[in-house]
Amino acid sequence: MASYLFRVDIDAPREHVFNMWVDLDRAPEWIEGLAGDSDGSGPPDQAGRTDVASFGSGSSSLSTVLEAERPRYIRVAFGSWLLRGENVATFEEIDSGTRLSQEFRLRGLMSRISGRIFATGSYRGSFRGELQAFKRMCEREEDG
Repeated sequence: MASYLFRVDIDAPREHVFNMWVDLDRAPEWIEGLAGDSDGSGPPDQAGRTDVASFGSGSSSLSTVLEAERPRYIRVAFGSWLLRGENVATFEEIDSGTRLSQEFRLRGLMSRISGRIFATGSYRGSFRGELQAFKRMCEREEDG
């Protein structure tokens, strides 16, 4: 298993940041290549929710919320031919707003190889680049 951890401080309240994180209609704004999500089974911030994310390349990824504690924590299992594993996000209150920590726990040889590519650098589409895009979106919405 490969694991990658990223942190970002967001100048917005924790509840707002968590709400933006679980708003799957907004996810294509910060997740590169995401075309949309299927209508899932249940609220996006509760354990047991499943949905299918579609990507522009014609691929898709099944996601299942394994654990969630609003507005502190969410753990999601995901899987596609390119990446599979878990995404764990924690939301911590800090003086300036929220510290978001995102950990990818990847399984399988292909996931480890692709994960290494997505974890390196901060280009648009990398794990770090998407987290920075999410930060900008949260702060913009909070200011508006």
